[in-house]
Amino acid sequence: MTAEWIPDVLGAPFQQLTLELDADVDGPVAATLVRRRPHALGALVRPLRDVDVLYVHGWSDYFFQTALAEFWNGLGARFYALDLRKYGRSLRPGQTPGYISSLDDYDADIDAALAAMPGRAGRPLVLMGHSTGGLTLTLWAARHPGVASALVLNSPWLELQTGAFARQALTPLVHARARLDPLGAQPAVDLGFYTRAQRELETLPTGHEDWRPERGFSTHPGWLAAVIAGHAKVAAGVDVGCPALVLLSTTSVQPFAWSEAMTSADAVLTVDDIARAATRIGRDVTLARIDGAIHDVFLSRPAARDAAYAALRRWVLRGALER
Repeated sequence: MTAEWIPDVLGAPFQQLTLELDADVDGPVAATLVRRRPHALGALVRPLRDVDVLYVHGWSDYFFQTALAEFWNGLGARFYALDLRKYGRSLRPGQTPGYISSLDDYDADIDAALAAMPGRAGRPLVLMGHSTGGLTLTLWAARHPGVASALVLNSPWLELQTGAFARQALTPLVHARARLDPLGAQPAVDLGFYTRAQRELETLPTGHEDWRPERGFSTHPGWLAAVIAGHAKVAAGVDVGCPALVLLSTTSVQPFAWSEAMTSADAVLTVDDIARAATRIGRDVTLARIDGAIHDVFLSRPAARDAAYAALRRWVLRGALER
């Protein structure tokens, strides 16, 4: 039986489509594609009327950013968001939340999403990823040159928080543990402060706490090895084959104890390391540092949020899709 578009949990006009995938270590898996289409007549006079956008969320997350979809629709683009296997709408009972043993395995999720977009042929594609989703899409674009017309990265996790030197030192240990006990337990490192910051900023979604737990999903050696392998590829240099915009906060803050600074800085990644890593993803990379932004720049205080949208609008309308 062919899956059909049905109403989404975000309400009209959002719809969702289940994408059945081949089984993995947790058995049968599926991804979920969410869409919001622009008004057909209004889109005719918008600058991005021929463009499709595909958004991929970060770790321990799912798509809920309705304002982001409205932004792209306002420019005339068709907006899609993908809840990857074992995340959000795609998470099934008994599965290991967020677990993957290779980021390359998400090719199946992304390919299924692109195949499910009506009338894709000949339309420019903008890929947009947050945090781990940014890393995933960077690597995907590099493996599929010529498919994406532009890449937008919102605080992409391009380097481990400990930096390149520590990552290189940790890699043999992480990979050894991944081979011996890929689904083993690891110490919890998320103390819930990023969630608290969003709660204070009132940008945290309500409901579906199992899709976005306060202290994040439990992590496992196999998953960490997959992420570190992705970081190593970026560090060695990749080419996404299209213009890229990287949005980052101007400041990081250590996540070990709560401080009010966490409501105006990135408390998840070391943004200066990410900025350096961004120079290795392609030949046409624009870096936009947003003062007062948190890890998801589009969930920051109004001033920082507005600055992020303004930077994105300037970049995409100044010919990013034509370069």
